[in-house]
Amino acid sequence: MRLKRPEWTHGNRLELLENGEDYFPAVFSAIEAAQKEILIETFILFEDKVGLALKDVLVAAARRGVDVHMTVDGFGSPTLSQDYVGALTDAGVKLHVFDPPPKLSRRLKPFRRLHRKIVVVDGEVGFIGGINFSADHLLDFGPEAKQDYAVRMRGPIVADLRRTSLTLMAPVLPKRRWPWRRAGITGDGRFAVPPVQGTAKAMVVTRDNHRHRDDIERMYRLALHAARHEVIIANAYFFPGYRLLKSMQRAAQRGVKVNLILQGQPDIPAARWAAHMVYDLLMRSGVHIYEYCERPMHSKVALVDDVWATVGSSNLDPLSLSLNLEANLIIQDDAFNTALRDNLSGLMKDACVKLERGQTAANRWWWRLGVGAVVFHIMRHFPRWLARLPAQQQAILPAAETPVVVSASEHPSAQAWQWQQGLKRLSREPAE
Repeated sequence: MRLKRPEWTHGNRLELLENGEDYFPAVFSAIEAAQKEILIETFILFEDKVGLALKDVLVAAARRGVDVHMTVDGFGSPTLSQDYVGALTDAGVKLHVFDPPPKLSRRLKPFRRLHRKIVVVDGEVGFIGGINFSADHLLDFGPEAKQDYAVRMRGPIVADLRRTSLTLMAPVLPKRRWPWRRAGITGDGRFAVPPVQGTAKAMVVTRDNHRHRDDIERMYRLALHAARHEVIIANAYFFPGYRLLKSMQRAAQRGVKVNLILQGQPDIPAARWAAHMVYDLLMRSGVHIYEYCERPMHSKVALVDDVWATVGSSNLDPLSLSLNLEANLIIQDDAFNTALRDNLSGLMKDACVKLERGQTAANRWWWRLGVGAVVFHIMRHFPRWLARLPAQQQAILPAAETPVVVSASEHPSAQAWQWQQGLKRLSREPAE
């Protein structure tokens, strides 16, 4: 099952969701109402209050006969306990692990990860964005709570999102003419394309290491080329290559107001240091840079002229643009884009500091001596060098056939990299 080229889908209803306060209740409510099928992809799943709540609603859904498939990344979700995994699989949830490290190996594999965040319920409602299933997306987490966005969608676009998720899971489904039926995932014959729900045009765009290597970056560049008045980009990890930087510069040079909202209080300090390397280059062309300083920013959104918008999982850094599996929604909808503009304008006004050229890395001694320029070029090219290596198909395995990392602590950040033998008691498939 291959993904077709991205195309506009008409007749959708889209809703902007901000942070876990909007996202988690919406997702859990959809799961509680599910009757046939639930598909979930996430980079991070922690065994905190959010992860436990997700487990409860998925177990309840599976016990009432819903086909539940959840795929987590083997590197991003390393601390799930045997009890947690067992509760899911014993209830009938089909838990898959994307590219788990080899058994009994300490070798980490931080490249080419499953970084997408997708939920599809009954082929009728879908969610896409940058929010993981972890408590650090809730404001009550404290100063380190992340600022992020997602989209709830209804309408024909949900069929495209469902097809995207089915394509990822093809390796774990039986090799038959209609493989998803036997695996508990029914074919499109059972799930008709959802009816028209609104007036929004939307497009699911993915990045992989085979047929869609630069689709998301290309969409950004096309939007910047078409921009006439204003661009707002809010992105967590910002270190794009020359082509995307040049598109931003050219837009600003022809009079477009280009505003970047980037991290001022990053959860990964090196991310801010890397972004500073391109600040002066952009600001010389007239790009305005704002640093969000209330707490860590995890957003991956953009808006162009109130006509074009995107929300998804892709950062504008080499990992997302060259290596990881990503998924974004491209949007043309007046109401949605107005809501996104109001939100981002509020961030720039109330929660950001606008930078001046004297505050950039280009004014520091190590940059003037050429050290920064050398590091910049190494960092910019290194992931693309890796991307040129043969892109083998990553393994997607049932949790019962993979090592399980057991948390050494109840806190999700306690990463005990202790690979266990695999769950013997979970080696059999749940009864259909």
